[in-house]
Amino acid sequence: MTEAFVAGRVHARAPGKINVFFAVGGADATGYHEVASAYQAVSAYEDVWATESDAFTVAVTGAVDVSGVPTDESNLAVRAARLLAEYIGWDDGVHLDIHKTVPVAGGMGGGSADAAAALLACDALWGAGLSAHDLQRLGARLGADVPFALMGGTAVGTGRGDQLSPALARGRFDWVLVTSDQGMSTPAVYARLDEYRASGSLQALPVPTRPTVRPTVLQALRQGDPRLLAGASHNDLEHAALLLRPELDDVIRLGLDQGAMTGLVSGSGPTVAFLVDHEHAALDLQVVLSAAGYETMHVHGPVPGARVLAS
Repeated sequence: MTEAFVAGRVHARAPGKINVFFAVGGADATGYHEVASAYQAVSAYEDVWATESDAFTVAVTGAVDVSGVPTDESNLAVRAARLLAEYIGWDDGVHLDIHKTVPVAGGMGGGSADAAAALLACDALWGAGLSAHDLQRLGARLGADVPFALMGGTAVGTGRGDQLSPALARGRFDWVLVTSDQGMSTPAVYARLDEYRASGSLQALPVPTRPTVRPTVLQALRQGDPRLLAGASHNDLEHAALLLRPELDDVIRLGLDQGAMTGLVSGSGPTVAFLVDHEHAALDLQVVLSAAGYETMHVHGPVPGARVLAS
């Protein structure tokens, strides 16, 4: 029996992510899209405390607006705890306290990080002792980003994004994020992408039959070269997100004008991620963007995946 289990309360932390590259294939018969992504875990974290309980309950606080986070059975962390309990045959429940710093519905995988931290915390609390592989396999049943929140670091995701291969990344990459208190629906962004591609617009890029990550992206990560990464980064969902939220284009233009090496919508948005040379450049850009009235965060990556922390 572990010390965490005896204490009756376990604290786990999982990171948010940025998709430094995201290619989207066409929709299959079930409506899902095959993707190819280069994920980077960044220093915006979700903290989850799991406490022994007879029932499955959750309370949510945050340094970001959490008013849109469900506190019922639909909460992804609660679903993760229930899934693990069913898998190991656990008869009791758990109370989860979640503290969020990843923007809600911001394209950075905050809900997936909650689920990853909940899986890890409950595994320790209940003494299940599942392997990392088993936890990632369970996590994939909850969403494509959950396995990566468990793994962390840098990885290439294929299939629906949950078939992960670790990618070598050297050095540190500094990002300035412009967040929004109005989230975006991931299904709506994918639907808008499909509409745009079907419109016959000459500006629409060809739909990849089998999406892949550009070799220059992996080369930039291996070399720890932010300038090379800036030139190779891309997000197929970005144009659809800009069609739904045109004001994001103004954010990107301002950041680029102020010295960011690249700016892209993170995942399905609406968070905009700017890659800069170093930490001091990030702080300078934050000052300008904040003065323009935008909410900003400075994060760096890659960082480790979900882990249990000492009480």
